[in-house]
Amino acid sequence: MCRLFGMTAGAELVSATFWLLDAPDSLAAQSRRNVDGSGIGFFDPAGQPVLDKQPEPAYSDPEFIREAKQGESATFVAHVRWATAGGRTTANTHPFAMHGRIMAHNGGFGELARLDEQLGSYRDLVLGDTDSERYFALITQQTDAHDGDVGAGIAAAAGWIGERLPVSSLNAIVTAPGELWALRYPGQHALHVIERPAGDSLPAGQHAAPRAGLHVRSSTSSVHAPALQFVPTVVVASEELDGERAWRMLVPGELIHVGPDLTVESAVVLPEPPARLVPLPPDNPNIDT
Repeated sequence: MCRLFGMTAGAELVSATFWLLDAPDSLAAQSRRNVDGSGIGFFDPAGQPVLDKQPEPAYSDPEFIREAKQGESATFVAHVRWATAGGRTTANTHPFAMHGRIMAHNGGFGELARLDEQLGSYRDLVLGDTDSERYFALITQQTDAHDGDVGAGIAAAAGWIGERLPVSSLNAIVTAPGELWALRYPGQHALHVIERPAGDSLPAGQHAAPRAGLHVRSSTSSVHAPALQFVPTVVVASEELDGERAWRMLVPGELIHVGPDLTVESAVVLPEPPARLVPLPPDNPNIDT
């Protein structure tokens, strides 16, 4: 069970504080269940990946908290880990960076030696021993094989694994500067998307009314994200973080791409379930949340 979060504001710099820490079911709260590590990734002003990750729970990890409050980027990825493969090390902690992109994965698959054979020289990109980082290396390989088309690379990589290896879930978020891709495959783990438009624009000196949901109260927290009143964003997450009604569950096999202009493109790229699906136990909280 690993929690995924991705957000893009296209070309606009935004703070991730609201989404990562303050929402009623934010990643910091979820990490009390997912205790094997936490990490965030974003891009610096030159467009280079920046990773800050620790093999410890987010709620006890001050570096996670500092970056979530202080980081500014147009695109963020965050992950809280419960290990299914690989030990509790920094190298095994999500997210990962390869070839100028950032990726995090929720799920698991087996028979890693077969994937190592397929990777060839791309195996050298893998610094740890997780299935997830190998999955990213395969995405990188297939993206190169498809002339830099990241969406095609994700679909080809997930399809290769799904046809050959035992799989529980290949849910993934991949980002590049100003772009985000998200795959839900198959349907065992949840993955949601929400498109948040900016608030209404008014002449100078006047103020738009806050969007519904920007000031959220629950029994455990009160959330306020004023900057998101005026900046459109697209968010992908394992859970509906703030209870807004506009969240949509991706269908099994669906891949979305969010471009720099925040246009969301969607297609079911993997209509068939994995050949060797590993069922999840019925009490797994990620099945359909």
